[in-house]
Amino acid sequence: MTCCKECGSTLENVEVEAYERRQVFDIPPVNLIVTEHKSQIKTCPCCGKLNKAVFPESVKYPVQYGPNILASAIYCKNYQFVPYDRISELFEDIMGIKICPATIIRAERECFQNLEEFENVIREKLLASPVINFDETGMKIEGKRHWLHVASNEKYTCYFAHTKRGAEAIDAMGILPKFKGVAVHDGWKPYNVYDCDHALCNAHLQRELTGIEENYKQTWAKEMNELLTEMKKYTDECKEQLREPDFEQIKALEERFDAIIIRALEENPHSLNPEKQGKRGKNPKTKSRNLLDRFIEHKEKILRFLTDLKVPFDNNQAERDIRMMKLQQKISGTFRKAMGAQAFCRIRAYISTGKKNGLPVLEGIRAALIGAPLTIL
Repeated sequence: MTCCKECGSTLENVEVEAYERRQVFDIPPVNLIVTEHKSQIKTCPCCGKLNKAVFPESVKYPVQYGPNILASAIYCKNYQFVPYDRISELFEDIMGIKICPATIIRAERECFQNLEEFENVIREKLLASPVINFDETGMKIEGKRHWLHVASNEKYTCYFAHTKRGAEAIDAMGILPKFKGVAVHDGWKPYNVYDCDHALCNAHLQRELTGIEENYKQTWAKEMNELLTEMKKYTDECKEQLREPDFEQIKALEERFDAIIIRALEENPHSLNPEKQGKRGKNPKTKSRNLLDRFIEHKEKILRFLTDLKVPFDNNQAERDIRMMKLQQKISGTFRKAMGAQAFCRIRAYISTGKKNGLPVLEGIRAALIGAPLTIL
């Protein structure tokens, strides 16, 4: 500043009183660094044999990309769900690197192989945990419908792709058949046959209760919905205050549950669907009675969260973990080969587990790529 903006007087010799600061953050242009490795070649003067020095184990080809570039490509594909071709365009525009999809796929395959032991550890961690959330969803592999299965909790995630949805796939995944804790799920029948404790997702049940109340004007559905919400509020307070639920309070809540069931039976004495009566075969029940029967049959599974604070009210953990996999198919498309789906499942499980444990994603991928995956306690 050389002169006054008001009167034009010179300010060259005037002492500075203070500073007003403004900052601009930017990144420098990305420049590729090339490291050349030279292997000495010498001929033995005694026998005439030509000897070549060994390159470092990580230097396998005459020309190759380093772990930082490859880890960034895997990050874009498996964490941000950017398609292969767009990753190639992105790297060329920003870094001036013409990386082809085949190179990224080869790096993913190497990362997949390096994470085999990590996946085994995660399975062991899940089997040793008191609670696991389970869910499944459809996915396309080689143009055919497959199923993506997830087993997870707040610390660990395991994904598994299979052609089947039911027991065959669950057995092949190898977690639920060996699990002895509490399995949280949406009540799908194949889950219920396994020899462990079960807890149902009450968020699913509440959505069904809302539908019964709105479409069929069932009073019991409204009362049960409100009671489940009250129960959740009570258990949330117990968790926040680090105290065990009061036995008498639980007993009172369960008695209210039973009273609603009794009133529901009065409201639905037979509940056969009048539109389908008279047709051949067994007369089907109404949707309201079907839901009511589930509350009667699975009371213990529905209310397990009330007596065991380790059990969540819903199955949102598994749903969140599987939602990102559905997003992948919407953005990047389906998998052309089974190997690609398997690699994605294992790498994504590693990323998900790392995120849950506060580990940096890009650093974790780079570590896996060089054969030293980050350790999860």
